[in-house]
Amino acid sequence: MTPHPPGTSDEGSKQGRFAASLVVLTSLFFMWGLITSLNDILVPHFKAIFTLSYVQAMLIQLCFFGAYFVGSLPWGYLVERVGYQRGIVLGLLLAALGCFAFYPAASLASYPVFLGALFVLALGITLLQVAANPCVANLGPEDSAASRLNLTQAFNSLGTTLGPLLGSLLILPVAARAGSDVVIPHEIHTVQGPYLVLGAVLAAIALLFSRLRLPLTTASGDDRDAPGDLGPRGSLWRQPHVVLGALGIFVYVGAEVSIGSFLVSFMAEPTIAHLPASAAGRYLSLYWGGAMLGRFVGSAVLRKIKPGRLLAGNAALAMALLLLAIATHGSASMWMVLAVGLCNSIMFPTIFTLALARLGKRSGEASGAMCMAIVGGAVLPVFMGFVADHVGLVTAFSVPVVCYAYIVHYGLVGHVPR
Repeated sequence: MTPHPPGTSDEGSKQGRFAASLVVLTSLFFMWGLITSLNDILVPHFKAIFTLSYVQAMLIQLCFFGAYFVGSLPWGYLVERVGYQRGIVLGLLLAALGCFAFYPAASLASYPVFLGALFVLALGITLLQVAANPCVANLGPEDSAASRLNLTQAFNSLGTTLGPLLGSLLILPVAARAGSDVVIPHEIHTVQGPYLVLGAVLAAIALLFSRLRLPLTTASGDDRDAPGDLGPRGSLWRQPHVVLGALGIFVYVGAEVSIGSFLVSFMAEPTIAHLPASAAGRYLSLYWGGAMLGRFVGSAVLRKIKPGRLLAGNAALAMALLLLAIATHGSASMWMVLAVGLCNSIMFPTIFTLALARLGKRSGEASGAMCMAIVGGAVLPVFMGFVADHVGLVTAFSVPVVCYAYIVHYGLVGHVPR
């Protein structure tokens, strides 16, 4: 028998454990993607039932993504203390509690109680993001972190693709599925069953995850120090690429969520496609499906093209599509906006990994800062709703155009560590 070189067997075993852990973590990305995209179904559903303005309907996104601002930094410190695995289990249980709270909210037919349930649910999703994103980034070589995170985010996009399909079938009113504009008030109860099932699934995954052995049990990764590591006392906020990366996450999530939140209403416009809500909900899945397809492709492309250049190119194309959609009418405008989902594909994981470059052991703390910036998904949809109420829905799509312009800058020059 030919003896193995010293360390070869151990290295192979380590890589095997990394691969197995990556498979398990991917299920988490799928679940929070599905749950997040259901908000895009809740917006038109609650808007009709509670007779809300666009700004009032956007309180759904404000409460959901506002939880990222409130919880990300505390969760970042918690994950550093208890480790990735315990952080993930706690996040799953908190998210399950938020899902279960939909049942009494529907029984009371109370919009504020629904918003409270969404906030609790989002706090759990926030903790999952803070723990899982750097965990994936640390499961292997640093130079392939962007590719690895894009791969897991592709399954997140699979969840966001299936979410609108399931939501349009199970949540949107029967009257809307029949093509009528009449909404029956008691159909608020259609949210109870789906969210009870989601809560049960999250609780089951938490139980399973608590019994697994992750190769990384703390938030210090494999204790490697990247070149230029800040060390335990350096300030993250003195690193321009971290600050600009947080702003990049803010505007990216704000743009993506704003487009998804208004797409059903946009496609229902008489000058665009004049689709009923249920049909528009099914088309919405194409927006998220484009992101899924792009992330699978992007995971491979990023091994050959510099992440910053690919990021800037995608953002520039998204700007062009939105400007053309605003300038034109009919179904062509609808398809241009749907195509922006493909451009979005590699943006979040690429910005995230570029912002965490050269941080070494401080990546857990920086992950909290990056996830806090997801609050853009709370702020910018409300601003876009204000523009839609006062200027017009189609014109409001100029808001994400400005967001993508900043991402072009970050991809070209803003991400370079100094």
